[in-house]
Amino acid sequence: MTKKNCPGAIGIKGTPDLKIKKCPDCGGEIELFADEIKAVCANCGFAAYNDAQSCVSWCRHAKECVGDEIYERLINSNRARS
Repeated sequence: MTKKNCPGAIGIKGTPDLKIKKCPDCGGEIELFADEIKAVCANCGFAAYNDAQSCVSWCRHAKECVGDEIYERLINSNRARS
C-alpha cells in the first residue's frame, strides 16, 4: 500500500518513473526506471545507479510504502554497494 503523501513511493510503486541520464563516460543516454537499482549504458557499459532508492534506506515506513519485494531488492542493493 503506497502512502498517499509520500513523494518517494509514487515513482517506485505502480508505473515507475523513467529517467534518462547522460552517461558520464560516452555521453550516451541511459534509461533508468525508478524501481531499478542500476542500468547499464548500451554504448559503453557504464553502470548508473538509481537515486530514488535513497528514501528506502532511512524512512521507517518504506517497507509498508513500497511493498516487501521492492523494499528487499533496494535494501539489498544498498548493502552490496556499501
